[in-house]
Amino acid sequence: MTKRCFASVTATALVALLPALASAQDFDLGTIIVSGGFTPVDAARYGRSVSVVTGEDLEDRGITTVQNALRVVPGLSVHSSGASYTQVRIRGAESNHTLILIDGVEAAGGDGEYILTGLETANIERIEVLRGPQSVFYGSNASAGVVNIITKSGGDGTRYGGAVEYGNGWSANAHVSTRGDRGGLSFTLSRTDDEGWDYSNDGGEKDGIRRTSLGLKGDWAATDQLTFGIVARTSDEDYDFDESSFSATNADNLINDDTTKMTDREERQLQLWAEFDAMGGQMMHRVSAERTDFYQIAEAGTFNEYEIDMVTEVLKYQLSYGLDGQPVDAANHVLTAMLEWQRDESVSNATYLRESVSAAAEYRASLDNGLDLQLGARFDDNKQFANHWTWNAGLSYGFDNGVRVHASAGAGVVNPSYLQLFGNPVWAYVGNPDLLPEENRGFDIGVEVPFANGRGLVDVTLFREALKNEISTVYDPATFSTTYFNQTGNSDRQGVELSANLQATDVLDLRLGYTWLDATNPDGSVEVRRPKHELSLGATLEVLDGRGAISADLRHVSGNYATQFWGGFSTAKLPEITTLDLSGRYDLTDSVALTARVTNLLDDRNSEAWGYAAQGRTFYVGLRSDW
Repeated sequence: MTKRCFASVTATALVALLPALASAQDFDLGTIIVSGGFTPVDAARYGRSVSVVTGEDLEDRGITTVQNALRVVPGLSVHSSGASYTQVRIRGAESNHTLILIDGVEAAGGDGEYILTGLETANIERIEVLRGPQSVFYGSNASAGVVNIITKSGGDGTRYGGAVEYGNGWSANAHVSTRGDRGGLSFTLSRTDDEGWDYSNDGGEKDGIRRTSLGLKGDWAATDQLTFGIVARTSDEDYDFDESSFSATNADNLINDDTTKMTDREERQLQLWAEFDAMGGQMMHRVSAERTDFYQIAEAGTFNEYEIDMVTEVLKYQLSYGLDGQPVDAANHVLTAMLEWQRDESVSNATYLRESVSAAAEYRASLDNGLDLQLGARFDDNKQFANHWTWNAGLSYGFDNGVRVHASAGAGVVNPSYLQLFGNPVWAYVGNPDLLPEENRGFDIGVEVPFANGRGLVDVTLFREALKNEISTVYDPATFSTTYFNQTGNSDRQGVELSANLQATDVLDLRLGYTWLDATNPDGSVEVRRPKHELSLGATLEVLDGRGAISADLRHVSGNYATQFWGGFSTAKLPEITTLDLSGRYDLTDSVALTARVTNLLDDRNSEAWGYAAQGRTFYVGLRSDW
């Protein structure tokens, strides 16, 4: 699809979605953004750019993995070299500049980014995606944004249910929860045995993923003022992969299908917390302790052999105060202060250690004239490298007709990695303890416009960001060694994010998402793995008097560049991608539903990385229950 065609599609969509702006009525989002700051914030008053994918959305659209759920979120680029290696980039930033959380706890321990593999959407309540610098609240690796995956907690009384599905392999999940006057407890279990597919696309064996996950969440009100809570998760996974060929001459023979190996992966997350409500709720104290353990090992005897064993520990204290004398959750002026100690290390290398003590503050104001402000600042006292300040600001203004303007700006950081700080003498890498953290500075401005008498909403956001102090390498031929330094130039990124939804009739919902991105290196060259255009169109139709539903999602990607890992290792544009997914549901009873879906209905054998073919047309059928 050409640029002219894309512009035409976008303009046509905007014209179709904005016919009734003059008669717009109040539009109530009815959504709380849990991850929006130190305390939850009403989405209708939130100044920064955010998207929420609910568990109901995931079920209706037949989305079973988190990586596929993120593919249709504006501002995100999701890149896979096979399903077992998927990276997420927000607004064209590096993949390790996006922090992925599960129930507010870091998914990856140590200094590494979280690589998405078989992370399932089973038992997910919602996924919140915050775009723009978020380091004031979440520290390092949140310089471009945050993805917080929030699992189910359960409602009042005792509830339970689950689902099974068969297609390309099988999956099953279950959940049970109970909640009373003093608290609640929920337990989730999921198992996936995905047969995978042949990434090399030459008719060879399939590379599959097998994953088992357990989750536990609970809270207990010991008194009317004191509440304790726990979040725990464990996941064990193994997956197949193929090695790259050193003798490759093109994409077709890059992947060596005769050398299938296996990787084992273990993930553990734990958070213990307590909240104390003082002064009738006007003052809230919260303390928490977190630990993330991440272990991964590739099968021995391969070129890709490696072992990762890393831990992150966090202690945090937070104080929120309603400045206008109201309880924190109802106050129009809230001040929050936070103290945090964090330590991460590599268990297999005692020299790899980072430790910091941080202090932060946030002021949030909701004024009677429809103006809302969020201001935050943070100082990180790093023990192994340079200290750093980060900040952010958000503004939201709602008009009487429901139109809302939102804008934000800020700076976020990514700390130097173990290798960059301490080096590795075996590999002739020399560390640099004087490195500055990489800093992402950016701003955005957007407008939400309700239309069709409040049945629809369109949000258009413009953004611009720049990466400062980017860490690069320099080679010394005299000592045959490599060391690290901070660049002086900026990697610039700018673009447009568009999202829209419309309840066209009582039974038909329509949705649209579009991203235009221009991302360049300091020398002006194009950044790889950042598509210039991403478009998604979707519809969900209720049928059979509400006992059934049919959902369709079309996705188109173009202008995506990637490195060809053969010959001259040049950068080249990948072919365009167009996929269509369908899903359906029929309620057999009030508690049991029959489900079916087909992915990649058009059988588009696309690729997000040279040499790696995507999965073709695949059918699934299943059952889902809730009591």
